Amino acid sequence: MRRIEESELILNQDGSVYHLNLKPEQIADTIILVGDQGRVDTIADFFDSIETESSNREFHTKTGYYKGKRLSVLSTGIGTDNIDIVLNELDALVNIDLKSRTIKPKHTKLNLIRIGTSGGLQENIPVDSFLLTEKTLGFDGMMNFYANIEDISDTHFEEAFMSSVNWSHRLSTPYVIDASPILLNKLYSDQTIKGVTISAPGFYGPQGRMLRLEPFDIDLNKKITDFEYNHYKITNYEMESSALFGLGRMLGHETVTICAIIANRITRTYSEDYHPIIKNLIQYTLDKLID
Repeated sequence: MRRIEESELILNQDGSVYHLNLKPEQIADTIILVGDQGRVDTIADFFDSIETESSNREFHTKTGYYKGKRLSVLSTGIGTDNIDIVLNELDALVNIDLKSRTIKPKHTKLNLIRIGTSGGLQENIPVDSFLLTEKTLGFDGMMNFYANIEDISDTHFEEAFMSSVNWSHRLSTPYVIDASPILLNKLYSDQTIKGVTISAPGFYGPQGRMLRLEPFDIDLNKKITDFEYNHYKITNYEMESSALFGLGRMLGHETVTICAIIANRITRTYSEDYHPIIKNLIQYTLDKLID
């Protein structure tokens, strides 16, 4: 049985995993992921009780109960690089024996639901709507560092996209991963819009914004908006879902993202006050998870 060396899986002196500062008993099997640390408290305020809390760097976790269901909420910070840390360490908590440093014979599956904010890329996606990610398109390149990505990605979609937008060899090869059908069906209703979400490796140039620096391809957003493959059109930008879906799929977990659309990049509109919209989205998601 392969032993995982100390340099590969780093533990703190108290036995918690290095970055998340968590022990196995401190997380539920259903975990809500948010980018913003402050949103952890916003979600935990809906809980009936809090069982445990831990913080380290941008990673803040609370575990408690909502209407009888044990849930955790964890902040990831921004970007797929942080998702790489979060997913691998959460998986280690449930699927690696931290004392013997060996993989457990019985796999434990986690339900991982990202709640976030996003910018729409189609005119018909209104600001303040809820968008449920059916597929994610990763511009970040994260999953290309893992073996056998082609086993879980939609290679036909990838090829059609790269050909359509004349994708440059100077950029990371994009990859397309599906959400968990189980969680997708659980969260879907007539209050949500299903879509294809781009995970960008930055907020400005990688999403076509121009302040003092010009993006590599100033027409890329128009090409993205115009692109269609089968019945799919690309609906929105955010910065985490591609690695969440990719690593989740490879590690055997269920993953999905639901976002509040707080801006529309095509109509140039922005939410007047997205904070109550986020609270409505949280309430919606929590109730769907226990339904």
